[in-house]
Amino acid sequence: MGSIHSYTTASGRRYRISYRKPNGQQATLRGFRTKHDAEIRLAEVEISKNRGEFVDPSDSRTPLGALGTEWLASRQADLKPSTFRSVDSAWRIHVLPKWERRAVGGIRHSEVQAWASELAKTHSPTTVRRAHEVLAGILDVALRDRRIASNPARGVKLPRKVAKSRAYLTHQQVADLARESSHPELVVFLAYTGLRWGEATGLRVKHVDLRRRRVSVEENAVEVGSAIQVGTPKTHEKRQVPYPPFLAETMERLVAGRPRDELVFGGGKSHLRRPKSTTGWFNS
Repeated sequence: MGSIHSYTTASGRRYRISYRKPNGQQATLRGFRTKHDAEIRLAEVEISKNRGEFVDPSDSRTPLGALGTEWLASRQADLKPSTFRSVDSAWRIHVLPKWERRAVGGIRHSEVQAWASELAKTHSPTTVRRAHEVLAGILDVALRDRRIASNPARGVKLPRKVAKSRAYLTHQQVADLARESSHPELVVFLAYTGLRWGEATGLRVKHVDLRRRRVSVEENAVEVGSAIQVGTPKTHEKRQVPYPPFLAETMERLVAGRPRDELVFGGGKSHLRRPKSTTGWFNS
């Protein structure tokens, strides 16, 4: 058990509590105006220790910016490059400027709610949710490390994402688009297989099964900044995707006589880049 001691200040008598942390170190909290206040705080400390919920006041003063840098570095290993880029952007643009110097133990739920609500006035629900999840993820780690007793970012009301209406091309529109583009085979392939851009442009000759009219989706070529980064598909799982019979002749022609590791679409050596919506080859 801890103990309570009184001491004299210029403002009058005050009380301090002394106790041992779970690691055995001696600790002191000062400044209680009444002995009753000191007793309540000491009881809270002892109960939190018994429950395994003790939070060291010195740990709770850790700036969120320091924890955020460590958290971001830890996520780089398990996130896709394109996803990590968006997370890093949310951290630098929205989370870091607001919360960098704040002690994790001093962040309140109401503050996080006000921040998210203010951000929603000028940014999309997707942006707000991503920024909030970065903050909440950092505070989750602080909670597991016992720097805070609860995560003030959880339970915040966020703007609802509204599904956008989807436009589907007719067979004729697909044919028209393919005829006018620089890569007609890729346009038709994308339209009738449903592969993502990076999955289609990451296909290699060895991934095409002409007999079964299937492709094996094993790589995903994503443009991150100005570079193409090749990794596994979005779900990290390989899958087999069929293509329709009318594409059989096209696929045979695309892979005929080519090395197994060459890319199916484009020149074979370099991945095709996604065309810009206004000036790319889709509009040529």
